[in-house]
Amino acid sequence: MEHKRKLIYATILPIRWGDMDAMNHVNNTVYFRYMEQARIEWLESLGYGTGQHTDEGPVIVNAGCTYLVPLVYPGNVEVRMFIGHPGRSSLPTHYELRLQGNEKLYATGDAKMVWINPASGRSIPLPGNMRALAEEE
Repeated sequence: MEHKRKLIYATILPIRWGDMDAMNHVNNTVYFRYMEQARIEWLESLGYGTGQHTDEGPVIVNAGCTYLVPLVYPGNVEVRMFIGHPGRSSLPTHYELRLQGNEKLYATGDAKMVWINPASGRSIPLPGNMRALAEEE
């Protein structure tokens, strides 16, 4: 059963010349970086900093990308981030990648975040504010 997806964040990122590969398009691994950057910006907007020692935080347990149209330099990629129905400790995230100003879909992606206690490595319940965002209509 497919759950509703809620648009939660969008960002514009430059396509760098160094993102290209020998096939003259953005390398497939870079799409994951674009999605990661949107996710990190969203987490930071909620007050979850990165690179700091904390008692809790997210890890990615799986990620995927479907490549539809090659991105090429120069340009800016718009990454739209969606969230799905939360689990006890997990939150599915979904991504749409487009060229800025163009509604054509270039790629889609998914990543499942699980909230953990880094000291124990075990999952813990999602923070209340994140759960509330995911569950509100």
